[in-house]
Amino acid sequence: MTEAQMSSVEAAAGSGAAVLVRGVQKTFVRGSEHVVVLDGLDLEMPEGSFEALMGPSGSGKSTLLNLIAGIDHPTRGEVMVAGHSLSRLSRQELARFRAQNLGFIFQAYNLIPVLTALENVMLPLSLRGLSRAERAKRAQTSLRIVGLQDRIHHFPRQLSGGQEQRVAIARAIVNDPRLILADEPTGDLDRESADEILKLLERLNKEFGKSILMVTHDAAAAERATHIRRLDKGRLS
Repeated sequence: MTEAQMSSVEAAAGSGAAVLVRGVQKTFVRGSEHVVVLDGLDLEMPEGSFEALMGPSGSGKSTLLNLIAGIDHPTRGEVMVAGHSLSRLSRQELARFRAQNLGFIFQAYNLIPVLTALENVMLPLSLRGLSRAERAKRAQTSLRIVGLQDRIHHFPRQLSGGQEQRVAIARAIVNDPRLILADEPTGDLDRESADEILKLLERLNKEFGKSILMVTHDAAAAERATHIRRLDKGRLS
């Protein structure tokens, strides 16, 4: 990255951007072939926004989400989240940063079947040095926000798909993150359940001020966001 680009990154980061991506390229090596998935991508997502990211399969949506989460690293370019350059953080610092600033929602829920809803939501707090009573209190608050206060002792198999996803959202917000990354959060749900999840995401954005970046193939879901971005052939439009 050039000095001019770095100055632009630092200026935008100081202006309150939740996510700032500048000149990012991501290349995967498959045998002798180099596959460019993201090609000089720029993205500035303001603090407190709710944005949908759309695009065909293979366009790089999940790759971009992984870069913003610090799960993967760009081949070139800079990724900044909440004013922090992810490339400048050590592995330990990055893990701590994710735990404190990011919440993740997946299409497949990723709940642990042998744990109750309450225990699933308590999991992200296990490394915070909190007592079990405090962890349980915070988890109960998160479950109340998503409307599942009467299901805290239910196991995932005892919940509907929409309820499981609400448990997953409660788990994503239990650490009070600044940014929520949602990868196809309504992909496995019927329309009614999907609408409930989208209303919940809207509430988290408007009432609690959470910045949300949602990857989706569903045009109806994307319309609930305040901004829609489209990714195709490694570039945003």
